[in-house]
Amino acid sequence: MKFAHLIRRTFTSIHNQPLTHSDMAVAQDLLLPDELNLWVRLQPRDQRHSLVVLERFDNILPLARATERRAALLHDLGKCESSLGVLGRILATIVGPRTDSFRRYLAHEEIGIQLLTSISDPRTLQVLRMDDDDAVGVALRRADEV
Repeated sequence: MKFAHLIRRTFTSIHNQPLTHSDMAVAQDLLLPDELNLWVRLQPRDQRHSLVVLERFDNILPLARATERRAALLHDLGKCESSLGVLGRILATIVGPRTDSFRRYLAHEEIGIQLLTSISDPRTLQVLRMDDDDAVGVALRRADEV
C-alpha cells in the first residue's frame, strides 16, 4: 500500500467544486462523445485529478497520440461506479474489499476498462491496461503518481 500516494491524494481530493469551463473544454476537445458522457459522471475531484494526470502525462510524453492521451483522462473512470467520498475511499484502501462499495472502488481500473470496451479505441484500452511492456502505459502510471 502506498501511503504517501494516499496522503497526497487525500489533500488533492478534499476540493470537490465543479470544474471551470476551460477545464471542461480540455476533456471535451480530447474525448470521444461516449467517453465524455461517462467521464462527466466522475466526481469533480476525480475529473480534476485526471486533468492533472493528463498534464503530467503530456510532460512525460509530449508526442503521445490522442488515443494515448485519452487514457490519462479515463484512467480512473471506474470510480464513477463508486459512491464513496474521501473518507470512504481512504477506509477502502486501508481495510480492503469488505463491502460492495469498497470492492467497486478498489476495482475501479477494471470497471473503467469494461465501461470503455465498446466505445474507446483499442489503443486507449491497451494503455489503460498499463502493461509493463508498454512504455506509454508505464508513463501513464508515472503520471498518476500525484
